Amino acid sequence: MEKYKVIIDTDPGIDDTTALILSMFDERLDVQLYTTVKGNINVDIATNNMLHLLEKFGKTVPVARGGEKGMLRDTPDASWLHGKWGMGETYIPPKAKTKVIKKDAVEAMYEIIKNNPHEVTILMFGPHTNVGNLLKKHPDVAPLIKHIIFEGFSPYGYKGIKPHISFNIRTDPEAFKYVLDSGIPLSVIPSEMGRNEGRLPESLVKKIGKMNDTGAFLEKIYQNYWERGYDDKRIATNDTLAYLYLVEPELFKIRKADIEVNLTDAPGKTIATFSPKGKIRVAMGLKRRMFVESFLSKIKNLDNINL
Repeated sequence: MEKYKVIIDTDPGIDDTTALILSMFDERLDVQLYTTVKGNINVDIATNNMLHLLEKFGKTVPVARGGEKGMLRDTPDASWLHGKWGMGETYIPPKAKTKVIKKDAVEAMYEIIKNNPHEVTILMFGPHTNVGNLLKKHPDVAPLIKHIIFEGFSPYGYKGIKPHISFNIRTDPEAFKYVLDSGIPLSVIPSEMGRNEGRLPESLVKKIGKMNDTGAFLEKIYQNYWERGYDDKRIATNDTLAYLYLVEPELFKIRKADIEVNLTDAPGKTIATFSPKGKIRVAMGLKRRMFVESFLSKIKNLDNINL
């Protein structure tokens, strides 16, 4: 079985929490480091949530605190959607028992990548701030990164239920530009996919809630996280799809593209130009039945977790 060395960059956050839990127990992943960033919530709460999840699920992996604001701008977080504590109405103790490592996210990532050249994939569930700062401070690291997989971007700019549908890009578009220009192999899950093909309808959320303790925990944090602008009740799985792209690529239909990001009049607006010669792999289709089966089987595999 192939194992992937990964750094997971995250802003948990409800959607991140789902991806983090499932990836924690995936034997195909060798998680070297978690880094936290401001996005869904401020970086201190995001960091505490990451430590809390590791404690709750009995895992020990280094955590490094990252950017508390974007590279050039400080945009609002999404606590209005994720809740004060980042996990809906679920109260998270304000101080985890474990602590972050002394190195910040940039230096911790740099050390691991330098020590494991061409072996580390970065899974990015939040804004690109930490990786942007890494590439700016240590440009020599770019050719040593095996792959970056991230969630967040809209192929056609203004499309969907609101402008700039991708929160992660518009939160720090300058950092995203650093990633686009880095030459690192990139793969992206558009935000629309998590909301549509990858949706969890209310009936499926209820089914998950009855499966085991982990499912019940997820059902609880989902209760105020229903997607806005749809006639039905659904949960988006944006970050979970980014994780699955690495370990189960057969779920996705891929097109190649080059991507541009607006930094001026419409910060965060993205446009994809699709071409067989495109440098970025874009997930433009999801095998939904296979995805649902995979998702449910991963929850079922956590039957032995008592929370």
